[in-house]
Amino acid sequence: MRVIGMDIHRSFAQVAILEEGRIQEECRVDLVHHRFMDFARTLRASDEVVIEATGNSAAVERLLRTFVKRVAVANPRLVKAIAYARVKTDKVDAKILAQLHAAGFLPEVWVPDEVTLTRRRQIAERMGVLAQLVRTKGRIQALLHANLIPQYKGHLFGPAGRRWLQSLPLESEERGMLGRYVDELERVSGQLANLDKVLAQQALDDPRAKRLMTIPGVSSVVASTVLASIGDVRRFPTPEKLSSYFGLTPRIRQSGDHLARHGRITKQGNRDARRMLVEAAWSAKTAPGPLRAFFARTQRKRGAPTAAVATARKLVVMIWHILTSDRDYAYARPAFTAVKLRKVALKAGAPTAYGKAGPGRDYWIKEIRQREAAYVELAERAYERMVEAWSQQPRKSAPR
Repeated sequence: MRVIGMDIHRSFAQVAILEEGRIQEECRVDLVHHRFMDFARTLRASDEVVIEATGNSAAVERLLRTFVKRVAVANPRLVKAIAYARVKTDKVDAKILAQLHAAGFLPEVWVPDEVTLTRRRQIAERMGVLAQLVRTKGRIQALLHANLIPQYKGHLFGPAGRRWLQSLPLESEERGMLGRYVDELERVSGQLANLDKVLAQQALDDPRAKRLMTIPGVSSVVASTVLASIGDVRRFPTPEKLSSYFGLTPRIRQSGDHLARHGRITKQGNRDARRMLVEAAWSAKTAPGPLRAFFARTQRKRGAPTAAVATARKLVVMIWHILTSDRDYAYARPAFTAVKLRKVALKAGAPTAYGKAGPGRDYWIKEIRQREAAYVELAERAYERMVEAWSQQPRKSAPR
C-alpha cells in the first residue's frame, strides 16, 4: 500500500509518495481542475492520501475519494505540534504527512458529508451577508453622527425611519452617499431574507432541528448553525467533548505539585456556531425555566457576559443529550414551541391563513399559556432550591 502526502497551497500541491517505508517519488501538481484530475487518474485504488485541513481541502478530498482507498484529512495544529521541524519546506511537510499516517500517528479531523458541507457553506454565506448588513447600518449611523443629527427615536431602518432619512437636511454629496447606503441596505436585506428562507425550510424538514427548537432561545438559524457544525453527533462520546469542540471549555494549566488553574474559554472550533450559542443564551435568559435561574446565579457571581458564555455551554450539554436520546427538551412549552415553528414556517414561505385557528392557537389562550409558564417556573424554583442546598454543604479541602 502506498501513502501519498500532499501539502496543499492555493495554486499547487507538493506530493510525496511513501512506499515500503521510503519516499519513492516527489512531484508538484497544479491545483487546476483538469490537471489535477489527470494526476488523480494515475493513483491506485489501494492508495491512501493524506492532506491537511485548509480552505480548498474539501474540493481536493471530494475529487480524490473516487480514485483511492481513503483520503485522510489532518489537523494542521496538531501536526505542527507533533512533527515540529526546524527545516520547514513544502517537500518536508508532504513527507511528514505521509510518514505520520504510515506510522499511525496522524491526528485526523472528521470529514463532513455532502449535506453537512452544503449547510456549512450556507451558514458561512449568511454570516458574511449579516456582517455586510451590520457594516452598512454602521455607516448610516456614522453619517448621521458626523452631521450632528440626533438619534432617531424608533426603528431607524423601518418604513417610518426610511422616510425620516429622506427628509434630513444634508448636502447633495452626503445625500447621495446616504441614498447609496440605503440601496445597499435593501439589497443585502433581501439576500439575508432569501438565505433565512432556505434555512427555515431545512430546519422544518430536519427532525433534529425541530427538537432543538424546543429549547428556549434556540431559533431555526441557531439550530441550523449548530447542526452544520456538529454533523454526526455520535463522534462526540460525551457532552464535555462537544463543549470543547465549540471552544466553550476553560483553558487549564497544571504542572508539578501546583493546583490546576482554569482560565478563559479556549475559543477553538467554529466561531459562528459559538456566537450563535451565546446569542441563544441571551435569549434564554428572558424565558422562565432552569436556564434563566442558572444565568441569574452566574450573573450575580461573575457578571452578565460570563453568565452568557456559561449558559451557552449549558445549552451545548442540553443539545448533546437531545440529539443522542432523540427526545425534546424536558421543560419545553408545547404551545410556545408551536408558535415558534409556525413563525419558522411563515419565514420559509408557508401561506398565511386568516380567520381560522392554526397550530399555535393554544398559545393565545391565556389559561394554557399561564399553565405552561407556571410549570417551567416550578422547575426554575426547584433548580434554585437544589443549588441552595448544594452551596450549604461544607467545601472539600484541596489535596496537599
